[in-house]
Amino acid sequence: MSTRRNSGLSGGARGLGALACSLLALLSVGWIIRDLGIAQHPADLWWTWLGQARRPAEFTAWATSALDPLLALGALAAAVAALRAASSVASGALLALAAATALMRLPLLWVLGAGWLQGLESGLTGRARLTAGAEIALAVVLVAVVAAGRRPDGSADRDLRGVTQTAYGVVHRLPYEESGGVPGRPRRGPAVTLGVLLGGAGLAIAAWEVHWWLRLDWGTYRKGLLGDASVFRALLQPPVHWQVAALALLALTGAAAALRRASWARPAAMAAGALLFAQAAAALAFANASGQLDRFPVLPGQAQLELGTALWVAAAGLAAVVAAAWPGVPDESRDAATAVAYGASPGAERPPHAPPPPSTLPPGW
Repeated sequence: MSTRRNSGLSGGARGLGALACSLLALLSVGWIIRDLGIAQHPADLWWTWLGQARRPAEFTAWATSALDPLLALGALAAAVAALRAASSVASGALLALAAATALMRLPLLWVLGAGWLQGLESGLTGRARLTAGAEIALAVVLVAVVAAGRRPDGSADRDLRGVTQTAYGVVHRLPYEESGGVPGRPRRGPAVTLGVLLGGAGLAIAAWEVHWWLRLDWGTYRKGLLGDASVFRALLQPPVHWQVAALALLALTGAAAALRRASWARPAAMAAGALLFAQAAAALAFANASGQLDRFPVLPGQAQLELGTALWVAAAGLAAVVAAAWPGVPDESRDAATAVAYGASPGAERPPHAPPPPSTLPPGW
């Protein structure tokens, strides 16, 4: 009889992963506090995150965007999952946070080293670039924790599910799950829902990126993809086309994982859905503040299509978060591995086809 052993994160790996997540959250929170300190009014930072051009109280640059509080909250949620959630959920949360952080911070390594940012206060761009490098390093640590921090689980997941082993009057119940599969992975209904929502949203924003790529010449599109002074908004904000392309990649990856019902699909889908919702909701809030929503019937067709896409992406992202939060396949390995003795008490029944209990129970029974 072949056996296949489950693996889970060890206690040390969980602790190290939670520590790395906490450091990621602290880095984002520190820059948010810095921006609140230079704002003329605290609400200016909020409106800046929504895309309005608000000036800080002194001659400097904003450091954060709407992405930073979302990454901070995601890092805190991943830290809690690393300490308390099942192994598959914890691993998926750590990997989702690592992927989102690495994708969003990678272009900052060359953007913050560009010559057109040297006019800012001394050391500011250097600290921001150091922050981006540290966050990417922590993302690599999270991947290493998941890859190297696994340990064999105490329960065996045997191929003969639902079979009862008997020996010396003891019944060992082997794992049995009607739907089958790795514990923690999404059930069939939510998995299809996540695939449709994330896949549709990812394809929609990817189609817009292809549209802008074809409509703009490569030099103009390249500025929005790899960074330029003309598209600079905040020190820690990736270039706009890079950010949208990264969101499309995360959404399509989450959709593929959900359709495959991978064990890490639910955390990945929740992270992608939250990022999609935040991006689209910020665009809709800016459109509302600028009066575009009130003038929607008279807007040009392309503007209407852009707002319609933002509305669909926001709804799909929020629905994906709800669907990903739906409980997945339960982990019954702990219950399945228990041994039940019969003949030790008057109420214990002998299972069918099991040998009778010994006439004399062993010592210590």
